Amino acid sequence: MSMPKLNHVSIAVKDINKFAELYDKLFGITFSSTKHLDSQKVYLRFGETEGAKLELISPSSADSPISKFLEKRGEGLHHICLEVDNLDMVLDGLKKKGVEIIGTPTTGGSGKKIAFLHPGSTGGVLVELKES
Repeated sequence: MSMPKLNHVSIAVKDINKFAELYDKLFGITFSSTKHLDSQKVYLRFGETEGAKLELISPSSADSPISKFLEKRGEGLHHICLEVDNLDMVLDGLKKKGVEIIGTPTTGGSGKKIAFLHPGSTGGVLVELKES
């Protein structure tokens, strides 16, 4: 496996537009228009920074996993995303090391294949893997 690249850091928020305006005002980060990802029941916006993106995510329905996250933990860091060359090969290797994969790979907001690794296997951090 080659060295993964940090693709983005994701922040769960209640009001995606308000948060984007705040980070634009504070840091000059311009965010993309809001996109709906029906498969994960979230709205998302990406902001470009030097080296990696910031992703803002907010729930699009009460049964969204992000709704549950916000109820339990409040707004804040949700996950980090690492970009890998061959997602299936990386997942196979991680499974052999005992890493728990959440669900099955799906298509993410960028149109690329993604998968999530359970925080219990990754030192308490939810990790998204995205195929490059």
